[in-house]
Amino acid sequence: MGFQINVEPSGHVFEAKKGETILDAALRQGVILPYGCRGGACGACRGKVLSGQIDHGIAQDFALSDADRAAGFALFCCASAQSDLHIKASEIHSAQEIPIKTLPAKVQKLTRAAPEVMLIDLKLPASERLQFLAGQYIEILLKDGLRRAFSLANAPHDDSSLQLHVRLIPGGKFTEHVFNGLKERDLLRIRGPHGSFFLHEDSDKPMLLIAGGTGFAPIKAIVEHAIAERSQRTISLYWGGRGTADLYLLNLAEQWSQTHPNIRFIPVLSDPPEGGQWQGRTGLVHKAAMQDFPDLSAHQVYVCGSPVMVAAARHDFVGQCRLPENEFFADSFEFANAKASTDQ
Repeated sequence: MGFQINVEPSGHVFEAKKGETILDAALRQGVILPYGCRGGACGACRGKVLSGQIDHGIAQDFALSDADRAAGFALFCCASAQSDLHIKASEIHSAQEIPIKTLPAKVQKLTRAAPEVMLIDLKLPASERLQFLAGQYIEILLKDGLRRAFSLANAPHDDSSLQLHVRLIPGGKFTEHVFNGLKERDLLRIRGPHGSFFLHEDSDKPMLLIAGGTGFAPIKAIVEHAIAERSQRTISLYWGGRGTADLYLLNLAEQWSQTHPNIRFIPVLSDPPEGGQWQGRTGLVHKAAMQDFPDLSAHQVYVCGSPVMVAAARHDFVGQCRLPENEFFADSFEFANAKASTDQ
């Protein structure tokens, strides 16, 4: 049994399962309410219940007084619906509205997804959560004062841990440490979220997503957020790499297209193995998309990959496929000193 929750002033409507917090239900369905600790202590998720019954859960008295409760206020990170609700709450609509935090993070899991790709799952302290938009990135703060930036590969609603996709860069100080020295339970310091590359949910245009290598990380976050939001927008995902090892989560992307009728997945290899082992598309990944979409005038495009790939896609999509320039969103790898889905 679920309860319908109406949000004022946005008019958004979502359903909460019995025992599910209002915040968890909202994030699961793509309604981005503000939050901080998710433990009923910081007050960042405070809102008002206009009608209906709730259980306040573990809300701390210093964050929500008896007078607050009597006036209808609640902490949505721990309050759960006991009936249909009308609530008044602010919502996150842009990256500028999300606070940037510096936090410790424990390496929870290391997964070698390919010979040169490591998936890192980071666990934050129990009293902390990192709010972000699908597609944004965080920085790893190194002991020598340098920073290395990586896109978040998980969707915002799934923030129990943070996932990074790290490609081994020969000579890269941090990436070589990831592959040769980093261990589970090691502590890292992170700062974020950062970046203006994120899913723009105020549009109903079909989406064309282009990923090169570990540029798949933020694209994965965008797709999983759209799925959680139950978006009906058409999604065409093109993921390119030199060889099959570069498509390190191929089964996951194929599963999306098999499970969701609005998602189409096209893998592309620029250097396929000899002997006919690869039966899929070949060549440059953005060129494959252009073959299928010669007219992008009604689309919204998200691209993540190398600077060369991003520049070529922008030039060709806008110049040849009639894509409006303001509908092209991109994030590019910039090794050594700036943000990227892969970095040194």
